[in-house]
Amino acid sequence: MSKNTTTKINEVVEGFMGLSSEDKEYTVEIIEKQLIETKRERIAQRAKEVTANYREGKVRTGNVKELYEDLEGE
Repeated sequence: MSKNTTTKINEVVEGFMGLSSEDKEYTVEIIEKQLIETKRERIAQRAKEVTANYREGKVRTGNVKELYEDLEGE
């Protein structure tokens, strides 16, 4: 984490501490929703990558034993 990022985070925390309890709760709700949305976006991006890899034949299929044997053979 860069010094600039740390400074920004400290400023946000200081501002947060100055809020009323009600405003703090509202702020936490907003942040939680933003984190959920960020995670959804990452999952969606990963799903696109996985689908593309599957279509391009870059994945292996099989049972656990077969996949393990493939790994050992590399």
